[in-house]
Amino acid sequence: MPGMKEKLEVLYRKYNRRRYAEQDPVKFLYNYEDMRDREIAALTASSLAYGRVAQILASVSAVLEIMGPFPARFLAEHSSDRLRKSLKGFRHRFAKETHLADMLEGAKEMMQEEGSLYQCFLSGMKKEEEKLLPALERFCTRIRGKREPGHLIPYPEKGSACKRMHLFLRWMVRKDRVDPGGWEKISPSALTVPLDVHMHRMGIHLGLTTRKQADMRTALEITAGFARWVPEDPVRYDFALTRPGIRGENTPDLF
Repeated sequence: MPGMKEKLEVLYRKYNRRRYAEQDPVKFLYNYEDMRDREIAALTASSLAYGRVAQILASVSAVLEIMGPFPARFLAEHSSDRLRKSLKGFRHRFAKETHLADMLEGAKEMMQEEGSLYQCFLSGMKKEEEKLLPALERFCTRIRGKREPGHLIPYPEKGSACKRMHLFLRWMVRKDRVDPGGWEKISPSALTVPLDVHMHRMGIHLGLTTRKQADMRTALEITAGFARWVPEDPVRYDFALTRPGIRGENTPDLF
């Protein structure tokens, strides 16, 4: 498609701005300079990023308010009982307080063992693996442990698109006007698009996939398509391309 990268760049320059992030859970990450705090905020925000936007923002805000300005310290200083009491009554669609507590306890345990979620993810990476999917499987397995975080932590090996975990990785690996980054030793080239209904629609619209099922295979197909234009950063256009659909605007005319 001649000129497609240029058209995507125009869209990127238009929408990839923080003012468009006001209705996106990524905005919560901007409050945390310390990477360990940002990791916990990102894990919380991404895990709850499903459903109506207003509900997502309200739920994420409520949890982060409970943990205060230093979420990593909050987890370190709270026993399991205290953590569960602090989250008592929390509910976000299918997620109960017990699911959220189990996820955060898993994150706390990894931080105690490795120092940060970043170091934990790095320890699960292998040089011969070009994509992050195998490392993501190991990461999710460690968070779960023997706990029951429910659907908040997916099973990548089962073939789901794992949209929310790929969103978490996009936020933590990429660094631009929207994504704050912090995980500098991981290349954006290894990322996979966070496949939601908007990106799936755009992937079909751009001819990057014909698959109707929004699963991991489709996410990888769409990612490979973007990699033809930006191999160093195939998730570059994710935020910009999904803004019109999320904002109720017309699909961008890219042809």
